[in-house]
Amino acid sequence: MSATTGIGTLTVRPLDPRKDAELLHSWVTHPKAAYWMMQDAKLQDVEREYMRIAAHEHHHAYLGLHEGRPAFLMEKYDPRYVELTGLYDPEPGDVGMHFLVAPTDRPIHGFTKAVITTVMDELFADPRTRRVVVEPDVSNKAVQALNEAVGFVAEREIDKPEKRALLSFCTRERYLAARGVAI
Repeated sequence: MSATTGIGTLTVRPLDPRKDAELLHSWVTHPKAAYWMMQDAKLQDVEREYMRIAAHEHHHAYLGLHEGRPAFLMEKYDPRYVELTGLYDPEPGDVGMHFLVAPTDRPIHGFTKAVITTVMDELFADPRTRRVVVEPDVSNKAVQALNEAVGFVAEREIDKPEKRALLSFCTRERYLAARGVAI
């Protein structure tokens, strides 16, 4: 999928765990990616984790490109089987999502919003997706504000093994309304 935004063209392609591991390692171990919880990961750890995801029937990883250059990571998962199993009652059409914008020395105003919009467009391009589910760390106020800006509504805090998280949902209708698209 490709989306042309005010900051250029963003595209998404399947992640290649072997080919992309070194790049991902530099992203997930960067101080900006603290909420990704891989700060001390070795290159082999990152490759192993994304090989595991690639082999998983209900979890998928994608590399996002800005003007053809790697710029963000996107994961989608089925919350019935991954991340949120037993922590809430999933509904048909629920899709879980994570995203990480690559660290940069030259930030582009509005880039992160363009990335989450591209991610949401990608998820809602599948007509089976009824709502997107996220579970950011409760202390990650920046991503919570970004989520809210694209239509997410926080439901409640939950305890995951690795963190206290804010369970939030975004329906297709709320997403389109947040984008100013008439339904």
